[in-house]
Amino acid sequence: MPRTALTPTSLGGPDVADPTGTAIDSTLVTNGVVINAADPSRTMLRVANSAGSTKKITIRAGGKDGPAWMRSQGDAEVSVAASGTRWIGPFSEARYLQHGGKLNLDFESGFTGTITAFKIARNL
Repeated sequence: MPRTALTPTSLGGPDVADPTGTAIDSTLVTNGVVINAADPSRTMLRVANSAGSTKKITIRAGGKDGPAWMRSQGDAEVSVAASGTRWIGPFSEARYLQHGGKLNLDFESGFTGTITAFKIARNL
């Protein structure tokens, strides 16, 4: 199954409403998430875990035919405490950018909660 596309909220204006986020459900856990046309160095994630235990989100290293020349450093796993929220990023393009300008994310089995992607404006 294809990854679920997540569209970042721009943090570039003087007034940004707090988005509710995308539900992390069994589909997202099974298929993962993709941020298309990503700019990893300007991408932040807000991940809320509503599961009863600590769960991990994995930021996938770039593939062998992509632009990420530091991909050999591997994936990054970040733990999110039970009933907690974690801000993650920004990310290194040299390590995480996938072929086609994508950023891929995966979730540990049983992860529930929400994920929100933010794109930091260059003028901030």
